[in-house]
Amino acid sequence: MANENKRDYYEVLGLEKNASESDIKRAYRKLAAQYHPDVNHEADAEAKFKEINEANEVLSDPDKRSRYDQFGFAGVDPNFGAGAGGAGNPFGGGFGDFGFGDIFSTIFGGGPSASSRRNPNAPTRGEDVSARVEVSFEEAAFGTQKEISYSRIESCDQCHGSGAEPGTQVQTCPTCGGRGTVRIQQNFMGMMMQSDAACDQCRGTGKLIRNPCSRCKGKGKLRRNTRNTVKFPAGIDDGQTLRVREGGSAGSNGGPSGDLMVTVRVRPHPVFTRQGQSIYCEMPISFTQAALGAELEVPTLEGKVRYTISEGTQTGTTFRLKGKGIPYVGSKNRGDEFVTVVVETPTKLSREQKELLRKLEEDSATTQPKRKKFLDRFK
Repeated sequence: MANENKRDYYEVLGLEKNASESDIKRAYRKLAAQYHPDVNHEADAEAKFKEINEANEVLSDPDKRSRYDQFGFAGVDPNFGAGAGGAGNPFGGGFGDFGFGDIFSTIFGGGPSASSRRNPNAPTRGEDVSARVEVSFEEAAFGTQKEISYSRIESCDQCHGSGAEPGTQVQTCPTCGGRGTVRIQQNFMGMMMQSDAACDQCRGTGKLIRNPCSRCKGKGKLRRNTRNTVKFPAGIDDGQTLRVREGGSAGSNGGPSGDLMVTVRVRPHPVFTRQGQSIYCEMPISFTQAALGAELEVPTLEGKVRYTISEGTQTGTTFRLKGKGIPYVGSKNRGDEFVTVVVETPTKLSREQKELLRKLEEDSATTQPKRKKFLDRFK
């Protein structure tokens, strides 16, 4: 994306400048899922996805965000505005090809010099890649592994990342000697000033490719779909992101690959809900079980267990099954299961059943003391 066409990073994520870290994370996840090339096949989806990732990389990093808020793109992109004001210098401009840093370097010997500028041939880490995966409630609780399909940038298998057609050589730029920069001189206020600028012949790469690779068009890299088997630890929760080291796009000049960032979506369970490492469920019991007490078969993530409730159990009573919840990630410890009983009112009673309940109602003063006490307050 050309620098002059860059959109404000806050605008890209649809945020105000006072957005919190959680606001940024929430906006990024929503947009990344919407424009991921694997699910969105619109022509501009890939470009928007890259733009979203670039904005998130800056705004989610407190240091980069601070520099961006103060200096804009020049504070975070060393190539932004390169030229008249000096490459990447947020204070550049107004002195032809020289920024303040070059002037101070020449007069006082300080500031950025040719030796401290980024080497265009230095190893560069590849970009991180995002993916999403859906797992069941049980898979999240006890761990699983899944094969993830996603796209990433890989080294061209025809030229092996050199960018040159097989059988030809990449040449060192004769103008800059492979440095990617050239030293230029200019007279400034009666003084001969020196400055480094990007080499025009090799465009700052330090290399010349006379015969570009026919497959990657000289880029040395291609976007490809790939698969990766990812292990998810027991206890992972909905919305959490797992980092797979070097599962992302290939680096440059021997640099490491980026990481694969896999965000997990946990499917809802028909019985259980989760809060942290604890799970919850409501269990219906009969009027008779509540009144007389009973041994219940209670569902857990590992099958049914027996639990005895006492006679006179009231609806809404909650009991705990210790260690039957979700494991803590990286630990053998587990949370608990909380079961709330709900007394189910009988329906479609027979004549005999109704008659028995009426007889029970006649003795309600002894069998339902709370109700009697409540009614006595209004006498």
